[in-house]
Amino acid sequence: MSGSQNLPSMTATLASKIEPAIERGIQRYFDACRARIPHFVSTHFDYPGAKTTNRVAFGLDILRAPVNLFWAPCYTLICLIRFILGYIAPKGRLSTLLAAVPAGFTTQVQQHISDLVIAELLSQPSTELDHAHSLNGYITEELRQLYQQTEQVEVDMAHFHGCFEPVMAESLSQYQVTRTASADIANTLSCTILGAFTFQKFTPGGIGIALMLAYSLSAQLAASDFILGPSVGELYYGIFPPDPSLGLTAATIAFVLTILASCAALSGVITDPIQARTGLHRFRLGKMLNHMENDLRQKTQGSFRPKDQYVARILESFDLIKSGLL
Repeated sequence: MSGSQNLPSMTATLASKIEPAIERGIQRYFDACRARIPHFVSTHFDYPGAKTTNRVAFGLDILRAPVNLFWAPCYTLICLIRFILGYIAPKGRLSTLLAAVPAGFTTQVQQHISDLVIAELLSQPSTELDHAHSLNGYITEELRQLYQQTEQVEVDMAHFHGCFEPVMAESLSQYQVTRTASADIANTLSCTILGAFTFQKFTPGGIGIALMLAYSLSAQLAASDFILGPSVGELYYGIFPPDPSLGLTAATIAFVLTILASCAALSGVITDPIQARTGLHRFRLGKMLNHMENDLRQKTQGSFRPKDQYVARILESFDLIKSGLL
């Protein structure tokens, strides 16, 4: 009789230990993921791995990159609105609609890196039987130790996978945005260097380069039609440069930004090793894992919001101000 009376208390005691066991499994899993970061970065983002990682950019990425470049400022504005609405009306209809807005076209490099993160860094299984080092595997091991039943315990794998899947998808989506932002920042720095050596001007971005080119083209076109001939026209417009037309300015800006964006699609082979050596890749991946762990524990998602895109937009705004377009 006493044994049957103790059964409910034993069951309650066991139930109270399940949640801590799951927490330990989550902790051990993310600790293992964080330990894999240095090897992951050195393999895929430093030389010679960076060449293999960015090789997939050759192809449609060169076309997708300009579209993502022109869409990036709009998406940044949407992210800011979502951030504000998160405090005002986090579950409102507008917040839901804005959350569904894509960051742009997923490039082949972004998808390739996401696949590498899932398979190697997060160690998510490709089959249901291959889960020893996955989140499910760590939680299963903790629960089996708790139950002290190596084979008999039944663990609902689908439940934990279902909880982790949206957290992982949202975090990787934001991580992909950092690729576009890094390319934009690299573009800005490249344009600054290019403007200094080519035009002896401070051109903090593609728009500054485009305006310098527009003025140069405008002067050449005006000189070719000068009444006293092109040679005298070049001398005259060298002293009194004409203002380019609105159409020429817009066309030049669009052309230069498109070319720069296409080149930026391939710039990872240079910027990735730099970010690997300076620790930026390790910092970014570590921060992503920390937010994923917190989201999983708190049963939330979307806390990972890297600031790279905002830095890129600030630099672009400075370019607009310097160019007199803002």
